[in-house]
Amino acid sequence: MSSVPLALAAVSRLAGSHDNVAIAVRRLEAGCELAFPSGRRPLAHTVLEGHRFAIQPIARGEPLLSWGMPFGFATVAIEPGDYVCNAAILEALALRRVDGLRVPSKPNFKDHLPGFTLDETAIFPAPPVEPVRPPRTFEGYRRPGRRGVGTRNTIVILGTTSRTASFARQLADRLHPLARVHPTIDGIVAIAHTEGGGTEEPNNAAEVLRTLAGFMTHPNVAAVLAVDYGVEPITNARLEAFLRKHRYPLDDVPHAFLSVRDGLAPALAAGERIVRGWLPAAAAHRRTPEPLSGLRVALQCGGSDAFSGVSGNPLAGAAVHEVIRHGGCGVLTEIDEVMGAEAYILANVRDRATARVFSDKLDAFRARLSWHGLTAESNPSAGNRFRGLYNIALKSLGAVHKKDPRTRLDHVIAYAEPLAEIPEPGFTFMDGPGNDLESIAGEVGAGCNLILFITGNGSITNFPFVPTLKITTTTRRHELLQHEMDFNAGRYLDGEAMEPLAHELFDLIVETASGRKSRGEHAGHSQVSFWRNWRQTDTSKLAELHARAAPSGAPLPLRPDLPAISATAARTLSVIRTADGYATERVGLVLPTSMCSTQIARLAVERLNAQQAGRDDGISRYVAFVHTEGCGFGGDTLYQLLHRTYRGYLTHPNIAAALLLEHGCEKVPNDVMRHLLEADGLPLDRFGWASVQLDGGIQKSLGHVEAWFKSAVAARPAEPVQSRGLGALNLALLTASTVTAPTAGALARIAAAVLADGGSVLLPEGDPLWADSGFRRELLGDAPPHPTLAYGQPLRRPGLHAVATETDHWVENLTGLAGCGAHVAIGIVGEHARQGHPLIPLIQAAEAGEQKRIPTADIDAFLSGEVDGDERTLTDWLVAAAERTRVPVSAASGFVDFQLTRGLLGLTT
Repeated sequence: MSSVPLALAAVSRLAGSHDNVAIAVRRLEAGCELAFPSGRRPLAHTVLEGHRFAIQPIARGEPLLSWGMPFGFATVAIEPGDYVCNAAILEALALRRVDGLRVPSKPNFKDHLPGFTLDETAIFPAPPVEPVRPPRTFEGYRRPGRRGVGTRNTIVILGTTSRTASFARQLADRLHPLARVHPTIDGIVAIAHTEGGGTEEPNNAAEVLRTLAGFMTHPNVAAVLAVDYGVEPITNARLEAFLRKHRYPLDDVPHAFLSVRDGLAPALAAGERIVRGWLPAAAAHRRTPEPLSGLRVALQCGGSDAFSGVSGNPLAGAAVHEVIRHGGCGVLTEIDEVMGAEAYILANVRDRATARVFSDKLDAFRARLSWHGLTAESNPSAGNRFRGLYNIALKSLGAVHKKDPRTRLDHVIAYAEPLAEIPEPGFTFMDGPGNDLESIAGEVGAGCNLILFITGNGSITNFPFVPTLKITTTTRRHELLQHEMDFNAGRYLDGEAMEPLAHELFDLIVETASGRKSRGEHAGHSQVSFWRNWRQTDTSKLAELHARAAPSGAPLPLRPDLPAISATAARTLSVIRTADGYATERVGLVLPTSMCSTQIARLAVERLNAQQAGRDDGISRYVAFVHTEGCGFGGDTLYQLLHRTYRGYLTHPNIAAALLLEHGCEKVPNDVMRHLLEADGLPLDRFGWASVQLDGGIQKSLGHVEAWFKSAVAARPAEPVQSRGLGALNLALLTASTVTAPTAGALARIAAAVLADGGSVLLPEGDPLWADSGFRRELLGDAPPHPTLAYGQPLRRPGLHAVATETDHWVENLTGLAGCGAHVAIGIVGEHARQGHPLIPLIQAAEAGEQKRIPTADIDAFLSGEVDGDERTLTDWLVAAAERTRVPVSAASGFVDFQLTRGLLGLTT
């Protein structure tokens, strides 16, 4: 025990002057003695950086206060120096590996999230922000008509739905070098997203259309090419009609709509011709002095910590207040992150009508949560909690400080609703979810041309055509990630005054809007995710969905007289014998645990493949899965789905070495995965572990990844190649629509051959093939199918399996089947070719009647309608793809995608 107790000001900060708990600015060990107003006292437990401890007695039933507002109520008497903790933080800490951690065994407060009812009599109209005369200017791109002013000059390849996501990426990659020839063009970028690619009208169609329309007419866009197949629920024709109906300035931007109807290769060539034709005019644009009224700043936070509401958010709010004084606009969103802090937002509001719209948006979001059995408490991530945000009330109380108390709430808009339609938008609140990337897409769709991203943990996300300035909340985290972060708000915690810091950030905003590149732009990676579809529209199915029994994992009972293996299917193939069974190739996997680490995983495998790392040790290639999950979602069913599917891929029979790459602040971080894998009986030293944030940034984490694979691959034992029948395979089957009897018969014969030889066949539970009586009777007799595996559930018992994928989306189905352990997939497609999978080969065949719609070059085979011949064609392809002597078209041309389903109850929060 020290002779001189530590002063509270030296080790903690108060969020508000009337608080009864303080925030530790560094880790405080149990036994450390502090000087409290009531006297010196030792700490009974560890208090981690960002976590709270009492500074005065709090009686049982009294509120715990931050920013002078309650975030919980004491369940026992709390004394000065006591670490304050709820059940959620103790549960979160139990999953973390923290040396020397001593925390209470029981919580000492319960959460408090008050319900909100608007009292219009308490709303008093506030005056507008006092303007600056004359307003400052920045160097921007003045666009014609009503498009506004751009901060960047970018050509966009827009995948209208997820079906053309890989096409957009392919075309942008092909054209990207052209931007270097034209220095005034900031890039040729792809917008590839997850929405609109199913078979039915999505519930989020309005949000998707507004976002697409906003992207096409965005002032940062020099020209835009929208790409579809023309048969999706959301097509180019529907998008153009929406743009014109709602008076978007489409004719003021060079644009084209391209439908992939004559084949992928001809469409790529056509797209390239269109974009090349735009280059001279796009390159001719020049920056001119423009008033700051042309600046529309998106306010966003991600990877928030306890200091976000003390340093980073107030600093961003103060800087945006200055932008608004100069005539610009600030946009706040993440509606579930104002719940519990509504009074702060409405303390300075334009009028009662604005307050009413704000309240209505909150009610609508709460209703959507209830349809899926959720509350706002689903929002905080494991990273939020670990860094001191115990519950949504505490997170919200800090998040709302992105609005400066001097700033009036002027308007409330729908997700991606155009700001251009609002005269003098000032400070605007946009309805949008707490998920960082999904809410950013809405802000950009609304017209924001610069993003302020406040991050406590150190989020590294960027947007493709709008610059992002990342603001860290503490000096220590800023120094750890100095190559990824733009501004250190931790200087306020270190003693610098807020006002000069706000002016410095304001200057950086103006410089960045005028062309100065952000750290993220230098890094060259970005992500996009739209507000994802929600599956429920009321609570009518909730009880039934919650009552569903989990699939047992036992295969479907086959008919006792399963047909003998035909001569055509009596084939052998070369497979690799591993300790866990059979593999068709040996692959190194970098598995990103959330969307925010996906681009770094992609960079890692690009480097490993370029180095041909491990080729002499049997590794054929490396893969990473670029996806949108792991952060900003709610629902235990989705947690379970992610845990299950991640485990499925980590233990996939073709994966020889796997490393988990976390961002560091997601809902499924590495520590959680360690706990789950351990509980499943898997040795943790089988896997590699890396963290973008904790390793110290992108380059250090990439170095960590490379070093681990070099060591792990070199230590692998030799694995023999053996000749086996089709029973060595786990075969996935899926169809895009109802097939004819001959096609169903050929597939049934192949499935029977695999099953009779001891292998496995997997189909989505809702696949049209199950409805074919001939296929079903050939394998099951009269028994109806039922789900035997959950989405991504690792296959442990061979046989015929119906996988409960809970989706009609082709790529989501394929992702789930591969996660279950499929080596190879056969897909019967219609209307157009489909996207393949980055890990397993997808053999695409179409029936003869599709020859007029699907170009021969886009798929692997056309079927004849004759069972014997089609069985032979597909079996030949199956063996060749498994042995890697032939590569399916989707893999050879790079038209592959990876997308995890949200299931029936998963929801963005």
